[in-house]
Amino acid sequence: MNKLLLFSLLPLVFAGCQTTAPTSNNASTGNGTVTISAAASLKDAFNEVAAVYRKQTGRDVTFNFGASGTLQKQIETGAEVDIFASAGEQQMDALVSEQLIDNDTRRDFAKNELVLIVPQDSEIKITGFDQLGSKEIKRIAAGNPKTVPAGLYAQQVFAFMKLGDAFQQKLVLAEDVRQVLDYVVRAEVDAGVVYKTDAMVAGDKVKVVATAPPDSYDPILYPIAVVKDTADKQAARQFIDVLTGPDGHAILSKYGFSTPNTK
Repeated sequence: MNKLLLFSLLPLVFAGCQTTAPTSNNASTGNGTVTISAAASLKDAFNEVAAVYRKQTGRDVTFNFGASGTLQKQIETGAEVDIFASAGEQQMDALVSEQLIDNDTRRDFAKNELVLIVPQDSEIKITGFDQLGSKEIKRIAAGNPKTVPAGLYAQQVFAFMKLGDAFQQKLVLAEDVRQVLDYVVRAEVDAGVVYKTDAMVAGDKVKVVATAPPDSYDPILYPIAVVKDTADKQAARQFIDVLTGPDGHAILSKYGFSTPNTK
C-alpha cells in the first residue's frame, strides 16, 4: 500500500471510531452537555467559543467535527445532535427541507475564502489557480465535492478557470478540508485547495500562493441552527447566542473568519 493511500484511509478509520450515528435524535438529556456537529474548518474557533460558553452557562460541550455532508447524513439517520453548523448552505437547506432543523434558530454566522496552498519547502513556481494545469504539478488535494463544501467550491473554481476534464485526474480527494491541509503539510501533494482559515491554522507549515477570485465560486457562508428534536433547546440557543455575540465574533475574527455582511 503506497503512502498516500495509507493516509487517505486513516481518517476513515478514525471517523469510524470517533463518530457514530445513534438511532434516536435526542442529544441533551438534562446532564448539562450540548452536542454539536460542526464543519471541520470550525474546529479551532469552536473550541474557544465552547470555553466561553462553559464559563457563562456552566454547561459542557461535545463536538463532532467532520465534512458537512457527512454530518448532514448522520443527522438524517438519527444522530444525537443538538446543533448543526455547516460550511455550506446546501447541507443546512437539505435538513430544513426534511424538517429536521428548527429554522427559526438558523443564522449565517461566518464567511470564508478559498485559497491555494503548497508545501512550505515547495520549489514549484505557481501564482494562481489557472496554473494548476501545468505539467509541473502532478497531484492536487481537494475535498470530495459530494460531501465536503470546500471541495464543491474548489470544483467551481476549476470550472471557472476552464481547467478541463484531464485536470481532474490530478485530484486527490479528501474526506474533509483538514485532511487536504495535512496532505500539503506532509508534502504528499504538490498543492491543495483549502479555506483561508485553515491556511492560517497551519501557519508557516504551508505557503499561500493564491486566493480564488470572488466571482469564481459561490459565497462561502456558514449557517448554524438547532436540531429540531433536541431535548434542551434553551441550552442550544445559548451556544448560538454566544457564538454570534461579541465574544464569538472576536474569536471567529481571530481565526480569519469574516462576518456574512462583510463585502
